[in-house]
Amino acid sequence: MSNETPDSTSLTPPAPKTPGPTLKAHLRIARPTNNFFTILPFYTTGLGFTVLSTFTDHAGFDGVMLGHPGAGYHLEFTVKQGHDAGRAPTEENLLVFYLPDDTEWRGAVERMEKAGFEVVKSFNPYWDVKGKTFEDADGWRVVLQNAAWVV
Repeated sequence: MSNETPDSTSLTPPAPKTPGPTLKAHLRIARPTNNFFTILPFYTTGLGFTVLSTFTDHAGFDGVMLGHPGAGYHLEFTVKQGHDAGRAPTEENLLVFYLPDDTEWRGAVERMEKAGFEVVKSFNPYWDVKGKTFEDADGWRVVLQNAAWVV
């Protein structure tokens, strides 16, 4: 395993002449879980996601799609009987939501706390400066970042 530290020049490939097809793609972030019903309140009650779709026994998998109607992304959680999904590989596996409006950010943090989810210390202290990190029952983390995403 390499512990190389990339510099900005090694991470900057030449710009493509035209954007790739992923520019307009809808993003699905999918992962398995052993705690299907335990993690749902974290994402629905806590983060405010809606159940968009569910499925049962699709090639041995049960699942749920969570998101916001019309958003360009959604989350999928699946369970397969007899398969151990395990926990998050590290504390640095994150979903980060940038909430630049202070009132909205405070409301999102308060919603998580009222739903019974506690703030955890981030593995990377950067996220604790302007954000709050929460961890689901599988060890996957969500950061509510009080900042705008600027490239």
